[in-house]
Amino acid sequence: MSTREVFTDRLQAGVLLLPTMVVSLVFLYYPTVRAVGLSLYRASLARGDVFVGLENYRRLASSSEYLRSVLISVLFAACVVVGVMAVALCVSFLIHEIDVGKGVYLVAVIWPYALPPAVAGLVFLFIAHPNIGIFTSYIEAFGVDVNWFSNGPQAFVVVLIAAVWKQVGYNVIFMAAALGNVPESLTETAELDGVSRTRRLLRVYVPIISPTLVFLVIMNTIYGFFGTFGMVDLMTKGGPAGATNILIYDLYRTAFQFYEFGFASAKSVVLFIAVGLLMYGQFRLSDRYAYYGG
Repeated sequence: MSTREVFTDRLQAGVLLLPTMVVSLVFLYYPTVRAVGLSLYRASLARGDVFVGLENYRRLASSSEYLRSVLISVLFAACVVVGVMAVALCVSFLIHEIDVGKGVYLVAVIWPYALPPAVAGLVFLFIAHPNIGIFTSYIEAFGVDVNWFSNGPQAFVVVLIAAVWKQVGYNVIFMAAALGNVPESLTETAELDGVSRTRRLLRVYVPIISPTLVFLVIMNTIYGFFGTFGMVDLMTKGGPAGATNILIYDLYRTAFQFYEFGFASAKSVVLFIAVGLLMYGQFRLSDRYAYYGG
């Protein structure tokens, strides 16, 4: 018997929705409208707001530094999505395959996700510090000179690894749950047919859990563009030489270090539109490739 309640009183339904609507209006919709409007002005602390139309957007289009930041952000987000999905899928599958101590392994994998991004960045800063890092000496034993404070590609890789490490736990939560819902009969049939573990994961499990994977791709994309600000700020501050100056950090610097609020608003609008279009494309692809049963 269904326990679902249907509210027929519109007033009661409105009262229940009111807190969500107020929070959305105050912290989501109003700031969005305000940012769009402010992007048409030259606004700063030193001078009053001056309407300039699309000048801020033309300035963005002609800025080589901003275009470089766009390329770095796209590359960084793509690497985060691929790295997180690959590592989390392998880890989730390994945990799914064991029978003893599964809960312990899950907790061990998930705990980095419980850390705030700033704390995770601080932890990884000391793990990979060029001078006092725990793993630095082991890496240098292979002939690699660890100096990512001044080496751009190394800084990019270190921040990328930290971002992947932080986000894997979130993905494992969903992937482990999805794998746990795979019918046991499919696993038994695959084992009887002599299907290897790798082929069973890629040919049997992945298609079945594809809706979960699509959802995680979208969430990881948002994380790659927006959720790594704290790590970049603590570990590299966008450097060296702009190698880790992703869009969200570049936007922060423009607004709160250079106090160019109109220009920063234009950057936020462009970032919002770009990520929105990317999300739309991913949803369209999910309709084509994700398996929802039936």
